[in-house]
Amino acid sequence: MRMNLSELKNTAAWAERAVALPRHDVQAMISKTKAAPRWVHFGTGNIFRGFIASLAQRILGDGSADSGIIAAETFDYDIIDSIFVPNDNLTMNVTLKADGGMDCEVIASIAEAIRVDTQIDRLKEIFAMPSLQMASFTITEKGYTVFDGNAMDIVTDMLYARYKAGAFPIAMVSMDNCSANGDRIKSCVLEFAARKNDPGFTAWLNDPSKVSFPWSMIDKITPRPAKAVEDLLSQKGIEGMAPIITSKKTFIAAFVNAERPQYLVIEDAFPNGRPALDKAGVIFTDRETVSKTERMKVTTCLNPLHTAMAVYGCLLGYDLICEEMKDADIVALIKRLGYIEGLPVVVDPGILSPKKFIDEVVSERLPNPFMPDAPQRIATDTSQKVGIRYGETVKSYIEGGRSLDALVSIPLAIAGWLRYLLAVDDKGAEMEVSADPMKDALQAKLSGVVWNDPSSYAGQLMTILTDAQIFGLDLTATPLAKRIEGYFVSMLGGVGAVRETLHREINA
Repeated sequence: MRMNLSELKNTAAWAERAVALPRHDVQAMISKTKAAPRWVHFGTGNIFRGFIASLAQRILGDGSADSGIIAAETFDYDIIDSIFVPNDNLTMNVTLKADGGMDCEVIASIAEAIRVDTQIDRLKEIFAMPSLQMASFTITEKGYTVFDGNAMDIVTDMLYARYKAGAFPIAMVSMDNCSANGDRIKSCVLEFAARKNDPGFTAWLNDPSKVSFPWSMIDKITPRPAKAVEDLLSQKGIEGMAPIITSKKTFIAAFVNAERPQYLVIEDAFPNGRPALDKAGVIFTDRETVSKTERMKVTTCLNPLHTAMAVYGCLLGYDLICEEMKDADIVALIKRLGYIEGLPVVVDPGILSPKKFIDEVVSERLPNPFMPDAPQRIATDTSQKVGIRYGETVKSYIEGGRSLDALVSIPLAIAGWLRYLLAVDDKGAEMEVSADPMKDALQAKLSGVVWNDPSSYAGQLMTILTDAQIFGLDLTATPLAKRIEGYFVSMLGGVGAVRETLHREINA
């Protein structure tokens, strides 16, 4: 069997293979969407197909919507040609459960897929339609730039076409995992708009009753296609599931494998109405609550744990996050980091329980054996992350008058990262350090430090720990600098010193 529209009619065969099918009339959805589109989405990768398109399918299936999504790709056109076209815009969504099970479902909420390089006129036609309510984005943080011809340049042209057609209202909704993401779109669009020398257009963009740029918080892990999932689908007799590597080096398949937990919180600012995504579990709220939810996740409940696991996982020889969750010392590190050090100063958004969020992370998400996420990937760009993931908690302790002596996991995480930068693991083997814009500069500051010689340390950390651009504050102005320094020097004791330091300090 192949995943295409004609094969969807063979319901018995899909049922035999335990693959759930869409409950809505797919052909009717396609017709209605093309005639009066309500939702365009930019970015056709895994997070869109495995999460956003699945949300649309939920409201199509329960009758809360009769219109789907038009997907637009501005960067990697091979995804459209090699993944969307052969499969009639369908996606096989595979949920990887913590108990080792897999649930398969065909997602059929995408009515049309557009390559903007060859179909720009069609996209302009869509943006000129009064029915369009929102354009959403999963183009990664790197997509919000002001280079000519990039996604934001194209989006600005589309908005200009909408303005010229009647200045119809619209919401521009970033669903990318970055803080204040709506402002990222707005600043880029306004910069490109200024080049058009049309004051009316700029005024329209700045009128939130006409064009809104809501903030959002998104959380769902959709890793690269897993071999175990490919094999499962092959055993079911479903063809065309082998992954490809595009010319842009994207590793992608007709299926998306993802964890079960998922969160999407969006500022409820939609001047032309919106799809009933609240019926699919999306939380619509005010901007302040979105910001608090994002802060809860990135400073306490998920991201700090991930970063600590990443650096220690690399040092201790792990290739998978789920395998690290069998390591008692690492589990103790992240539990202390979240429950003991983070929760006392967590920003509670009121719509999600921070403790329950950590419970789910520790008990279900991180141990999931089918989530092929690697510490080496998560360790990427750590210098850009530690300020938010650890510095904000430190500042909260200081502002609240709390003793920094209570912090053990945070200085251990920072010391572990600095030891990781020496590019030698705990067995003394050379280790590749993941990409980071500050890697060369930081490693230069650590020059002279030898992984198995504590006497080689001569205060090299101090120029790093004083850098508020990295940590959000000058750590040398706090007692934490000496503690980090002590942990770091202890980890220079040769083979096994990282393990010994971690075990001793986290169990003290």
